[in-house]
Amino acid sequence: MTIYYCYDAYCSWCFGFSGVMVNIYERYKDELQFEVLSGGMIPLDSAASIEKIAEVFKTTYPQVEALTGVQFGDDFLWHINHPEDSDWFLHSEGAGIAMAIFREYYPDLQVPFAADLQKALYEEGRDLTDKEAYRHLLFKYSIPADEFYIKMADPEYKEKAHYDVALVKQLQVTGFPQVLLQTEDLKFYLLCRGYVDFETFQARIEKVMDGEG
Repeated sequence: MTIYYCYDAYCSWCFGFSGVMVNIYERYKDELQFEVLSGGMIPLDSAASIEKIAEVFKTTYPQVEALTGVQFGDDFLWHINHPEDSDWFLHSEGAGIAMAIFREYYPDLQVPFAADLQKALYEEGRDLTDKEAYRHLLFKYSIPADEFYIKMADPEYKEKAHYDVALVKQLQVTGFPQVLLQTEDLKFYLLCRGYVDFETFQARIEKVMDGEG
């Protein structure tokens, strides 16, 4: 059985959900496979300056904090509160490419890496469109930086990132986070669409695994 975690690095609700997802991964990593699919929420050709979307974040992030308990970092919030002074121009492609590369090194650690990407953005205020934003994670996971940055510029990995986006669409995912469980008979079960707590999520997995899905 395989769990497909459809997310986007720039999805604030995915950040709120990341702790639950990591705990589910830790609980079931020896029983289930986990695949993280980057959904391309902000395509490169729709990249937007932080000024255009700051007001949306201002509305959303307190709701995410209140429901999930996560805390957005001061370095990120500076860009939201001072958009006229920020040089951020947001798109999902860089983070999607980084995930495609990482998957080749550590296919079993995609869920923790997704959480690390969101921590880098939303807690530490790193610009994920800047290749240097990933360097500390290369050190953490012992990935050779020269190899990683060569691959970041390789069209092959851009195509892999685009394939993730296409697969998310094929799975009829219309929002993030969304998690699906594919059973051995190739049936898909929706485990969550949007934030759910650990206990609810776990109960849904157990129901499918017990054949009651």
